[in-house]
Amino acid sequence: MNSVGQIEKKTQQRVAKLFQQVLGYEHLGDWADRPNNANIEAELLRGWLLEQGAEANLASRAIFELNRAANDVSKGLYDRNRAVYELLRYGVKIKPEVGENTQTVWLIDWKHPERNHFAIAEEVTVKGADAKANTKRPDIVLYVNGIALGVLELKRSKVAVNEGIRQNLDNQKTEFIQPFFSTMQYVMAGNDTQGLRYGTIQTGEKYYLTWKEESSEGAPAENLLDRHLLQLCNKARFLELIHDYIVFDSGVKKLCRHNQYFGIREAQRYLRRREGGIIWHTQGSGKSLTMVWLTKWIRENIQDSRVLIITDRTELDEQIEKVFTGVNEQIVRTTSGADLIDKLNQPSPWLLCSLIHKFGTREDADVEDFVEELRKSLPPDFRAKGDLYVFVDECHRTQSGELHKAMKAILPNAVFIGFTGTPLLKADKQKSIEVFGRYIHTYKFDEAVSDGVVLDLRYEARDIDQNITSQQKIDQWFEAKTKGLNDLAKAQLKQRWGTMQKVLSSQSRLEKIVADILLDMATKHRLADGRGNAMLVTSSIFEACKCYELFSKSGMGDKCAIVTSYKPSPADIKGEATGEGLTEKLRQYEIYNQMLGDKDPETFEKEVKQRFIKEPGQMKLLIVVDKLLTGFDAPSATYLYIDKQMRDHGLFQAICRVNRLDGEDKQYGYIIDYKDLFKQLEGAIGDYTSGALDGYDKADVAGLLEDRLSKAQEDLEEAREAIKALCEPVEKPKDTPAYIRFFCGTDSGNAEVLKANEPKRLNLYKMTSALIRCFGNLANELEEAGYSAKEISEIKDEVDHFTKVRDEVKLASGDYIDLKAYEPDMRFLIDTYIRADDSEKISAFDDMSLIQLIVEHGVGAIDALPKGIRESQEAVAETIENNVRKLIIDESPINPKYYETMSSLLDALIAKRKEDAISYQEYLDEVVKVAQQAKNPTSSTNYPGSINTPARKALYDNLGQHTGLALAVDAAVLDSRQDDWRGNAMKIKRVRLAIKGALDQWGRDVADIRGEYLAGQDNERLDALLELVKHQHEY
Repeated sequence: MNSVGQIEKKTQQRVAKLFQQVLGYEHLGDWADRPNNANIEAELLRGWLLEQGAEANLASRAIFELNRAANDVSKGLYDRNRAVYELLRYGVKIKPEVGENTQTVWLIDWKHPERNHFAIAEEVTVKGADAKANTKRPDIVLYVNGIALGVLELKRSKVAVNEGIRQNLDNQKTEFIQPFFSTMQYVMAGNDTQGLRYGTIQTGEKYYLTWKEESSEGAPAENLLDRHLLQLCNKARFLELIHDYIVFDSGVKKLCRHNQYFGIREAQRYLRRREGGIIWHTQGSGKSLTMVWLTKWIRENIQDSRVLIITDRTELDEQIEKVFTGVNEQIVRTTSGADLIDKLNQPSPWLLCSLIHKFGTREDADVEDFVEELRKSLPPDFRAKGDLYVFVDECHRTQSGELHKAMKAILPNAVFIGFTGTPLLKADKQKSIEVFGRYIHTYKFDEAVSDGVVLDLRYEARDIDQNITSQQKIDQWFEAKTKGLNDLAKAQLKQRWGTMQKVLSSQSRLEKIVADILLDMATKHRLADGRGNAMLVTSSIFEACKCYELFSKSGMGDKCAIVTSYKPSPADIKGEATGEGLTEKLRQYEIYNQMLGDKDPETFEKEVKQRFIKEPGQMKLLIVVDKLLTGFDAPSATYLYIDKQMRDHGLFQAICRVNRLDGEDKQYGYIIDYKDLFKQLEGAIGDYTSGALDGYDKADVAGLLEDRLSKAQEDLEEAREAIKALCEPVEKPKDTPAYIRFFCGTDSGNAEVLKANEPKRLNLYKMTSALIRCFGNLANELEEAGYSAKEISEIKDEVDHFTKVRDEVKLASGDYIDLKAYEPDMRFLIDTYIRADDSEKISAFDDMSLIQLIVEHGVGAIDALPKGIRESQEAVAETIENNVRKLIIDESPINPKYYETMSSLLDALIAKRKEDAISYQEYLDEVVKVAQQAKNPTSSTNYPGSINTPARKALYDNLGQHTGLALAVDAAVLDSRQDDWRGNAMKIKRVRLAIKGALDQWGRDVADIRGEYLAGQDNERLDALLELVKHQHEY
């Protein structure tokens, strides 16, 4: 083993020690060679249950129930995991005898954490679910009472934590050890530099979380990883996180973020003292789940408790209902004020939600009448039943103090908690604090950005030049906006530009804005490649309609839509026809109806929203006025164009539409402001806490907006630095072979070296993508960002150079096959900004792998390689060798013997090439032959006539080329296999016994002749054969 592994081992030994000595877990040992490791270690669990005083037969039945839930093959991983969680959290209900009372067997003592048995095992070897499913060996598994609740993959500090996360994700695939995860609650990965990332089953890489907490008194840990582990895996905390902070939310299992945990913990302390307050967690940081977890806690810990959730918008009301239904809590939505009063007067239901204006009959009733009205509908004996807790959502909006007075009057004993995602205005702060009490917990925008929960925002004010009227001016403007594009991309855009010019006929401001946005749509990252979309905020419904009409004329009608509260009805246009052409109202009515077709506005809006979220390429732009900018089911976008005077809350919430995460390639949210809300264009200082956001305290909106141009320039410089530092050690002359040696290994075709260099290559791919994106963000404005002509051409050469290096390394290592889906936005950026000439070269590998090309075209396939590789015979050879080796390793389980031979052939050939014992041409012919044989193993003709299927050939190769034995095993398998036998332990056993029977029978026959050989006793051989059989597609 090389030193690479050793370094990871050191980290692991230290962590194992930490678990034992500081956290007090027992060490179960190194389980690499221990047979039958499982996620439920029945003996440990049984021992613990008996110690707790459970009766032996109840303990056995509880373990049986747990195993049944964990291994239920009729269900997917999510449902199994959920079933196991319910048993862990609510206990296993068992009837000891017919007619006796049900008893609950607790698998974990939640109330007394220290009474549970906490342990870790290292290198836990877990068998794959079926044969193509390979064995895996998680670094550390956390067992509580013999049940695996946590798994931890460790990496050395130079390897990104993401590697560990990917390993966890791989392990959960059906090809590997998916069933092992049916009991898992926390799935973790860590290294010393980045610390710990945690998720649960099926958590995608970008949703893994980082814990943040000031280290408590006592010796703080030396490094981040140890600190995180001490905080998360301390016994009481670990069980609390599992018991109180996990939710199965309509098909996704979710854990809590640190802000949710500490917010709820703090709220619990307030509620125990019966004190209310305000929780301000910035938008996008999981407010609705915070409500869910707090509600559950109140329900379970405060006697006689009831929770009423109040919102002031129908959408919020629906959304809250959805969240609770998704997590299996029945919530009752009240239909009117009277209904609410009636429900409060009864002891159940315990969970209610209501719209604020249902507290009065008329939507806009003035507050006094309205309080009067509520009093009228109160029955004389009214007293809200139960101990009532009232959550007020978006409390900065509903806090017109009077309403609260009314609510306090009806519910004098209730405790009120306000939730908000935006800061409170200076003017309202005092009031809100009087109504609700102090801030219980805050989690501000800049904290959320630094935790990677929401994205940073980039802001620019754009001046719409009213004097662009002459053709010449328009051309100049077009040139300026597109000067970074390469000629091909520019020519294509010019053709489309023809239709855009029709739009720019007159001199209205809206037309300039529409043209500006259309150009962005054609040139900006994410907008042009169909992966992101935009919202335009206009100042009136009529303006929204005019913009829609302009977009339609330019051919974007089916990809944009207006979403407002307007519902066109014939009454709108009564008395509007003046004979003087269309009035505003008439035009608005016509345009809106044209857009709706024959759909009613609500259906139309739902469909549009769905497309906007699910297929951004098909619905690129929503034009809005107020609607969709607030409320938390409003969709997120990448670009927000503002052409409306907005300030404070409205502006803050609108801005938060673009800061949600969305895939690797969305780095920022962009705000483009045509109204100059912050007086930027007048040359005022670039301070975004004044101007349109001056209603807030500066500290509350710190770090919200960043200047786009200067930040984009910083990003580009950082990206250049990073990739140059990575490639610094590459040997001179830094040509293609040198890069391939550095990133793939000097020893081509060596799978271990290739694997050991993988983190380096992943860094190269990531950094190149980052460089290309940063370049794309600035390509049209490099001069404005302060670069000289010489620097600009240097930057372009660099980007081009590293893009080629990336493509060549990807191909030479064989990685390109797995990375296809990795960066779909790259193709667009490269084609638009970097090169138009040789992009066709790489695309040959879009639909076929290099091996396929070789199989079909023989030596001719080399012409398809990128120029840098083609020009060096050594680079060509190494590229082919690495790709063939990868194929051999991937296919090996299907026929180990055959691929062993292939592997030796390849080794011999590489050796010959390196000793110059063979001419380049001969070498190419030979290596093509090896590639073809490796790709089509069954094409060989050296098999007896009866060995005529791929499965029989594999058996024949791996059973010492005994025809009779191969046919006997083939018949035994065909005879004993049942439907879906690979996923079912009993069915696998049946096939195994049949194979054993065939081997034993054959062994006896041979033994009579030779007086030797007892095959069936050889268990290892039998297992190997079973694995081989599982890999044959025919069985």
